[in-house]
Amino acid sequence: MAKHEVTAIFDIGKTNKKFFLFDDDLNEISREYTRLEQIEDEDGFPSEDLKTLEKWMKDCMDKTLANPDLKVKHLNFSTYGASLVHLDKNNAVASSFYNYLKEFPEDLLEEFLEKNGGLRDFAINSSSPVMGMLNSGLQLYYLKYRKPEIFKNIKHSLHFPQYLSFLYSGKMVSDYTSLGCHTGLWNFKKQEYHQWMHDENIYPLLPKLVPSNSCFSTQIGGQTIDVGVGVHDSSSALIPYLNVSPEPFMLISTGTWSICMNYFNNEPLTKSELDKDCLTYMRMDGRSIKASRLFLGEEHKEQIRALYAHFNLSMGYYKKLTFEPEVYLKAKSHEGKKFRFKYLQPEAFGITQAAQNDYTIFETFEEAYYRFLIELCELQVASANLAIGNSGVEKIYIDGGFSSNIMFVSILGLMMPNCRIFITDFALGTALGAALLVSNRKIEPGFLASKYNTKMHEPVSLSHL
Repeated sequence: MAKHEVTAIFDIGKTNKKFFLFDDDLNEISREYTRLEQIEDEDGFPSEDLKTLEKWMKDCMDKTLANPDLKVKHLNFSTYGASLVHLDKNNAVASSFYNYLKEFPEDLLEEFLEKNGGLRDFAINSSSPVMGMLNSGLQLYYLKYRKPEIFKNIKHSLHFPQYLSFLYSGKMVSDYTSLGCHTGLWNFKKQEYHQWMHDENIYPLLPKLVPSNSCFSTQIGGQTIDVGVGVHDSSSALIPYLNVSPEPFMLISTGTWSICMNYFNNEPLTKSELDKDCLTYMRMDGRSIKASRLFLGEEHKEQIRALYAHFNLSMGYYKKLTFEPEVYLKAKSHEGKKFRFKYLQPEAFGITQAAQNDYTIFETFEEAYYRFLIELCELQVASANLAIGNSGVEKIYIDGGFSSNIMFVSILGLMMPNCRIFITDFALGTALGAALLVSNRKIEPGFLASKYNTKMHEPVSLSHL
């Protein structure tokens, strides 16, 4: 009996670690997932447990390779970005796997910026706000000057997706999507590695740069497998939509972050856009993508906890709600802002916020929650418009956690009446994108609609009220 050929994908998020198998028609045939406890780096800061992650991945692959009915044809990896794995001369991990949320010493950042033209020039040239460890290339500068004993043992620095690929292919490379994830390593104006990399003699630590659809034929467990070089998850999420949409679109990928990615806008960033958390990602071939970000999911989590506490409700209550136009209009009618954001900065967009949260005028949780979403969506619209720019995009896909929040989608639609919004049950966009890259396959226009219930959101009508 012939074996079924499959494409295996590891999709490694900050919280959930997933392993997918796709058949030859790119249908998902199995998935496994796990959550791993974090460990601490040498400074006591939470860090991904690479050893445990690698063991889980090995167990997944060993089980798949041992299945007599399956033949693994392709293997690829999508992961979160802004993370580097440092290796020594023996290709062993040479340092902690530093969390991008780890604080970057303020005095060291000032010193770095003073050497490199100041905050504005560096941000413009690297097409990203200056964010410390989130500019993952600066981790190398940090190690050089604050942890020289570690730095002197580093022979290679790999972006996270490429490190996972290296574990299976034995090949060290960098890919464009990982390099373009606000690393501070790339000069977008000159389209080359930033000069500071050469000045600090850090450039030799980075492997050669290759397109994101590159792969290496590798023997694993007695099978010949095309191993992809890995891809940054936000960029990977775009790929299925690029396959099926005949017209320009923007993707709002939601979760902890809401990231608006416009593949059809490669305009250079302005200083004003940088102040509003706009940045440039890189396409699989190295060209630019205009993007904007909001810490939307984390803000939502913070505010919903406070609302549950105030109204004495259990976690998850909001997920049972449906959109009610009457409640929306009542929540909208209140004058002045009622919410104070913890993480978001509406003032950067010229939008006001309350001095503190004020729940006193709300009779119900529903009314308060709608009002919060109204104020949140005002920011989301402002952020989305930055990514749209002058591209004329009128089609928007929303995927991730907020695509199933009908109140959020409905309010966003009311605030963007000239756009058609599409929502999806598509929970594996990054994995499918990685599968498309490594298999060099395309999907038909109706694929997402038939397999993952991708559909246009029906605009809400308020005319009858």
